[in-house]
Amino acid sequence: MGIISSSFVRNCWYVAGFSHDFPADGIESRKIAGDPVVLYRRSDGHLAALADRCAHRHAPLSLGRIEGDDLRCMYHGLKFSPDGTCVEIPGQDRIPDRSCVRSYPLVEKGGWVWIWMGESDACDPGLIPPVCDFDDPEWVQSSGQLDYEAPYELINDNLLDLSHLAFVHADSFGATTGWSDRQPRHMLLDRGIRVERWIEAAPPIPPLPQLSASDTVDIRSCYEFHIPGIFLMRTSFHRTGAAKAANWGDPVDEELFAHYSCQSVTPIDMRRSRTLFSWGPGAAFGDRAMAQQMIAMADHAFREDKVIIEAQFANLDEESGVPMLATQADKPLTIFRGIMQKARNRERDGSVAEAAQAAVPTEVPPMAQAS
Repeated sequence: MGIISSSFVRNCWYVAGFSHDFPADGIESRKIAGDPVVLYRRSDGHLAALADRCAHRHAPLSLGRIEGDDLRCMYHGLKFSPDGTCVEIPGQDRIPDRSCVRSYPLVEKGGWVWIWMGESDACDPGLIPPVCDFDDPEWVQSSGQLDYEAPYELINDNLLDLSHLAFVHADSFGATTGWSDRQPRHMLLDRGIRVERWIEAAPPIPPLPQLSASDTVDIRSCYEFHIPGIFLMRTSFHRTGAAKAANWGDPVDEELFAHYSCQSVTPIDMRRSRTLFSWGPGAAFGDRAMAQQMIAMADHAFREDKVIIEAQFANLDEESGVPMLATQADKPLTIFRGIMQKARNRERDGSVAEAAQAAVPTEVPPMAQAS
C-alpha cells in the first residue's frame, strides 16, 4: 500500500463546511474529493449541492444567480432545480435529458454540513460520525479551519499518532513526553478505530482555573477516528495517581476538567486538503470565552502541524524510493489505512451497499461512557 493513495473513498460523508459558512443569499463553491461542487440555500433555508459545472458549456454554476429554489447559470441562462434537473433553456422549449447536472445528498446537523460523494443508492445518514453538535448542552464549542498543501492521508496519519504532540506541540500545547512514552490501547470500530491513553504527572497546561491548585495532573485521552477522516477526542484531567488507581483503564476518579475536540479532514484533491475543527470545554468547566481562547490555541498548534506535514509531502513528492521506517506508534494509522483500503476495494469490486457498509464488527462502548 503506497503512502499516498490514487483514489478517494466515495461512499462516505465528508464535511463540506459549517452551517455558518453558507449564508441565506450566498453561493459557495467547494472542491471535495476532486469534484467541483456549488452549494446554496433554497427559499426554505435548506442547502442544495450541485456539480459546479453547467451542462451546456461547463461554466461554473457558482458564478450563477439564485432564483427561488433554483440556480441559473449566468453564461447562457440555463436554470437548474435543487435536484439537478434543467428546468429552463432560454430560446428553446425542448429540454434534453442530458442537460441535468449531478446533485449531492446533504445533511445539515448541529452546525456541521455533511455531503455524500458516492453512489446515491448507498447514501445512509446513519453513517454520519457522531461529532459534537454546537448546540450540545454538555459542551461549549468554537470552530476554525485550515487548508494544507498536502494530501489528506498525511493529515489523517498525524491525527492517528498523537505521539507527535510531545515534539511538535511542546510549546503550544505544553505537551510532555508522556504522549510518546506509553503506547496507547486501541480497538476497532465499525468504520474506524478508537485509541485510549493516560499521560501521567503532566503539568496542568493550559493553566486553567480548575487546575491551578495542582502541580501535576493525570490526563485521560480517548479519541475515535472514522472514515474518511473524522477525529473525535474527549480529554479529561484528574488528580495525579488517577491513572494507576484505574489500572490505566476507565477513570474512577472525578474529573477536574474536561474538553472535547472534533476535526474533519476533507480532501480538496489529491494534493490539497482542508481541516475543519471545533474545540471547547465541558459546560460544567468553562464558557464561550474559554472556548474562543482554546480554539485560538488550536489554530496556532495546527499551523505547527501544517509546517511539518507540508514539508513531509515535499520530501515524499521527490519519489526517492527510500522506504519509511515503521515504529510501534504507527499501529493506529496503519490499521486505519487498512480500513480505508478495504472500503476502496469494496467500492471497486463489490456492491454499492457493501461499499457503504464496509465495517469491522466489534463491541465498543460509546465514547461518552468510556472516558
